[in-house]
Amino acid sequence: MLVLSRKENERIRVGESVVVTIVRVSGDKVRIGIEAPPHVRVLRDELESALPGDVALDASAELPIPRLLRYVG
Repeated sequence: MLVLSRKENERIRVGESVVVTIVRVSGDKVRIGIEAPPHVRVLRDELESALPGDVALDASAELPIPRLLRYVG
C-alpha cells in the first residue's frame, strides 16, 4: 500500500484517467473528490460486499462525478 500525505486542494493521479482531490480536512474526517471516466466503478469499500439489490442510493448519489465536483469547494 502506498501512503501519501496531502493537504486541502492537492491531488493524486491514479493511472491516466483518475484524479483524487483532497477537498476538506476537518478533525478526523477527510472529504475527497474523485474524477473518473463513466466506465470506472467508484464505490465505498463497505458497499462492495453488499448485494446490488440491497443498496439504496438517494438521488444525489446518482449525479455524475464532474457535476458533483462543481458543488465542492
